[in-house]
Amino acid sequence: LLGQILDHWFESEPLKATLATDAVIGAMASPHTPGSGYVLLHHVMGELDGRRGAWGYVAGGMGALSQAIAQAATARGAHIFAEKAVCHVLLGRDGEAQGVTLQDGTEVRSKLVLSNASPQITFLELIPQEQLPRDFVQRIRQVDTRSPVTKINVAVDRLPSFLAAPNARDGQPLPHHQCSIHLNCEGTQLLHQAFTEATHGHPSSRPMIELCIPSALDPGLAPPGCHVVSLFTQYTPSMLAGGRSWDEQARNAYADRVFDCIEDYAPGFKASVIGRDILTPPDLERIFGLPGGNIFHGGMSLDQLYFARPAPSYSGYRSPIPGLYLCGSGAHPGGGVMGAAGRNAAQVAIKDFRHL
Repeated sequence: LLGQILDHWFESEPLKATLATDAVIGAMASPHTPGSGYVLLHHVMGELDGRRGAWGYVAGGMGALSQAIAQAATARGAHIFAEKAVCHVLLGRDGEAQGVTLQDGTEVRSKLVLSNASPQITFLELIPQEQLPRDFVQRIRQVDTRSPVTKINVAVDRLPSFLAAPNARDGQPLPHHQCSIHLNCEGTQLLHQAFTEATHGHPSSRPMIELCIPSALDPGLAPPGCHVVSLFTQYTPSMLAGGRSWDEQARNAYADRVFDCIEDYAPGFKASVIGRDILTPPDLERIFGLPGGNIFHGGMSLDQLYFARPAPSYSGYRSPIPGLYLCGSGAHPGGGVMGAAGRNAAQVAIKDFRHL
């Protein structure tokens, strides 16, 4: 239990709750859920520029990271087809991967296929089910993809000024503006209460909020004096109580609740908002292909990690289809912007390619 780990090392309840957010982030779990301690470890392992456990902003926004990878690939001869949806994986006479078919009918032949899509899309939508072992298909169908996350992107015309640390007169960003700001995290019991509400189909009345202001470090993301604010909030169920879906009214009601909470910490925030984009779990699934809206392509619980990710006997990036590899967040070691699954999968694929 995460709560036991934090209680062992710390006394301050706000500090424990703030650390606890990284144990439940992206997970339909509470700090009291068994196994939640691993997700915290997952978020603090590794290093950045030699600093252990450090995180960083991508200059130019997260899309700039994708562009950097794309440029590195094309410089080495790769061809990238953007906005070209894959319809299915081409299979040979012996059931091996031979390329992909695009939605416009174009066939791209290849000896190997690496899928960065989720296990659900890769094996339940792109491969004929009769080509896969029945127990494997059942396992993929049973992966827990519940997600509590609603992401809200906000444009503001001035920097938020928090009661705990008011802005300087010149309005320039202060050190705390350049960090991850955790709200509604005064105690782990608050997080547990927010989780409990969602398990009953109700968006949290006092949601956990992680607030980042990337433009405080990267001014090019917004016009002078303005800023972009990223809100990572939970808990919101995929399906609301009574079987109701997320319509525009439900989206805005939840976002208003989040903004009311921020207003309590930073009066004037609501008046500074000039635009917002609300992405509930169904939106994250529809737009980004995240199963259930889960940012990790599946829960990071102990029964879905290590040798069991995405399924027992298939944690080594190879799949039941010869020549088809899984290289995204649904593969070992799981989600997060670290590239470990992709690097590992590439090494396995290269090793196999030498024998073709």
